[in-house]
Amino acid sequence: MTYDFDLFVIGAGSGGIATARRAAEYGAKVGIAEFDRLGGTCVNRGCVPKKLMVYASHFSELFTDAQGYGWSAVESSVNWEKMITAVNNEVIRLNGIYQGMLDKSKIEVLQGHGKLVDAHTVMVGERQITADKILIAVGGYPVKPDIEGIEYAITSDDIFNLKEQPKRIVILGGGYIGTEFACILNGLGTEVTQIIRGENILRGFDEDLRTEIQQGMSNHGIKFITKFQNIAIEKSAEGVKVTVSGAEGSEETIIADAVSLAATGRKPNTQNLGLENTKVQLNDDGSIIVDKYSCTDEENIYAVGDCSNKINLTPVAINEGRALADTVFGGKSRTMSYENIPTAIFTTPEAATVGLTEAEAREQYGEAVKIYRSRFRPMYYTLAGKDEKTMMKLVVDGNTDKVLGAHMVGTNAAEIIQGIAIALKMGATKANFDATVGIHPSSAEEFVTMR
Repeated sequence: MTYDFDLFVIGAGSGGIATARRAAEYGAKVGIAEFDRLGGTCVNRGCVPKKLMVYASHFSELFTDAQGYGWSAVESSVNWEKMITAVNNEVIRLNGIYQGMLDKSKIEVLQGHGKLVDAHTVMVGERQITADKILIAVGGYPVKPDIEGIEYAITSDDIFNLKEQPKRIVILGGGYIGTEFACILNGLGTEVTQIIRGENILRGFDEDLRTEIQQGMSNHGIKFITKFQNIAIEKSAEGVKVTVSGAEGSEETIIADAVSLAATGRKPNTQNLGLENTKVQLNDDGSIIVDKYSCTDEENIYAVGDCSNKINLTPVAINEGRALADTVFGGKSRTMSYENIPTAIFTTPEAATVGLTEAEAREQYGEAVKIYRSRFRPMYYTLAGKDEKTMMKLVVDGNTDKVLGAHMVGTNAAEIIQGIAIALKMGATKANFDATVGIHPSSAEEFVTMR
């Protein structure tokens, strides 16, 4: 049978574009559907604009630090509108770069929602196309919790479009998205209150990392309300009133500037795709069930990225997509490895991690686990006169000496852990770390000198 495309992709985010371009390199005729801007969540409403705002949020501290090094004091304030405009202009520039890459790869872009009619047919607006292989790469979307008055809350997607900087904000949720935005807005001068259900933020990360970040955030002026039972939000003359009830009948009210950021998780964006017209199956959370080759229960339909809900990181979606294209169109059968994937939390202080947490290691390796930990004030802060700390931690299997996990909280954690991740991926031992000569003076050298 003859099809319009060898591969048709629904969703032009990081995973979809990576798959499309790699398949086109192998000579496949590829089309891609996108109803929004090219680049997906990462480019338009996630990693990229967020990281630019992280950079913006650091300048207030840098101005102060400079005085310890002999620079005169400066009076400066952030122009929110100018910053947001600059961030969004950079996003628009990147949209154009993605369009150029797709044009260069001779990939046809169809503007609109893609909906499956059957296993080989997709409707995009009024146009019906057929394809031998179909990839679903539709990502996820932020969800709001079911609480009273939640219609007065915005999500992480909305923060980039606020016309004015909120002077006071309440953030609901202790995941990495809410925690990152708490630090961003705090650094830009907003009064931040973060409300979490448990005792600590960032559930699922190493305990030392969690407590170190939270302590650092508290030191920078972020207020935490923990162990809440119920929340109610209502409009008031002063703005948005958030009432928090505790376990023992305690109650606290916070007033925010007309917004409160709901950062309580994301769900796969798998509704209204026409999946019921195929054999594709979903998990209870709405994610698409795939095998190790990213193939669904329909043998010619695949899914990568957040919509399959394995590890929801942009580089993972890209790698899944390229592995799929290599296998299906390049004759190079390979699968995505989910072991030792590094990740960063762009909080202040910054954190990054790769491998097993201490709790995970003890569950798998028991009493054999050895922990190497260091906590110190980096040289940079000595003249700045600040008591900022860096924490580094190695989790090691005492029987084999293999390093199972590496965790860091502190300046440039992401850059340092990216290099450490290579060592863990290669199976490095603590002896390998010890045999490595450190770069002095640096914070990174602590990873190869811990005893």
